[in-house]
Amino acid sequence: MKRTTRRLFDEEFRLEKISKQKDPLEILNQHIDFEIFRKPLKKYFEPHEKDLSKGGRPSYDYLLMFKILILQRYYNISDDATEYAILDRLSFMRFLGLSLSDLVPDSKTIWNFRNELAQVGLVKELFERLDKILNSRGIIAHEGKMTDASFVESPRQRNTREENKQLKDGIIPKDWKKNPDKLRQKDTDACWTQKNGHNYYGYKDHIKADTKTKIITGYAVTPANVHDSQATEDLLDKKDKHQPLWGDSAYSSEEMEKMLKKKKIQSKIHEKGYRNNPLTKKQLKRNRKKSKVRARVEHIFGFMENSMRGMRTRFRSMIRVEASVGLMNITYNLFRLVQLKVQL
Repeated sequence: MKRTTRRLFDEEFRLEKISKQKDPLEILNQHIDFEIFRKPLKKYFEPHEKDLSKGGRPSYDYLLMFKILILQRYYNISDDATEYAILDRLSFMRFLGLSLSDLVPDSKTIWNFRNELAQVGLVKELFERLDKILNSRGIIAHEGKMTDASFVESPRQRNTREENKQLKDGIIPKDWKKNPDKLRQKDTDACWTQKNGHNYYGYKDHIKADTKTKIITGYAVTPANVHDSQATEDLLDKKDKHQPLWGDSAYSSEEMEKMLKKKKIQSKIHEKGYRNNPLTKKQLKRNRKKSKVRARVEHIFGFMENSMRGMRTRFRSMIRVEASVGLMNITYNLFRLVQLKVQL
């Protein structure tokens, strides 16, 4: 085999070819100015820059580390796979502004940085920072909202029935408490639930989204066994006043209607039929009309399942899963803005 030597512009030529393939990361960089996230990151990390003893303190620029988490969440890969991919792929390096001679954060640094964000709730603040900017620029239409929830599955636990029963009652099994190493490997917050004959283990991502733009404007994370409707009230805020809210029949109840009326929100919740009291033709017609808008929320979860390679998490405990789901929702919003051709 003929041996070839590396030429001066080989890297540039290869990147040009990648660009012709419509590299999603390059397009994201073209439309999103990630500097909008620097302020909250700087506010937290800068006071600790000299605190060398603080666990999880990033040794790299915190905006670079945040972009790594976005990249990781978009491709849904582990910390080890992320480190390898940054070293291996020119498109990843270009997205992060790294050259072949630059140092690359290792998997432990990535884990520490994400864990630091999780422990102080900074992911939620970053989500709200983006939402505030989108509102100030008039990108969120506020012509109506839609709500839904989807499972975020986590690593399944090999627990006994008795252990699962205790966890459901909020009790940590005694032998777990006696064995700290075992307890660290257990998720005491995730729950089992069943839907349409399928078993799920983990959590739920409850979202509220703008009907026109399909931008997520609020979210909440709960164990998987929490009913879809239970997180709705906390998702609604003053900006939703006088707007219609669309949701499927899982959200239908007298309590929901009273709550929406109290908040001065117009209900577009699907009507529900009951045993021996099926929906009338008029109710079915109203539901079909509502579905034309409500179905748009399914596009959000569809993008997460397909383009973002699934709504799964590798983490245990509510704190870390909340951060993981928050990053998933931020990543979706950023790529949705690209679809809308909005430049930030």
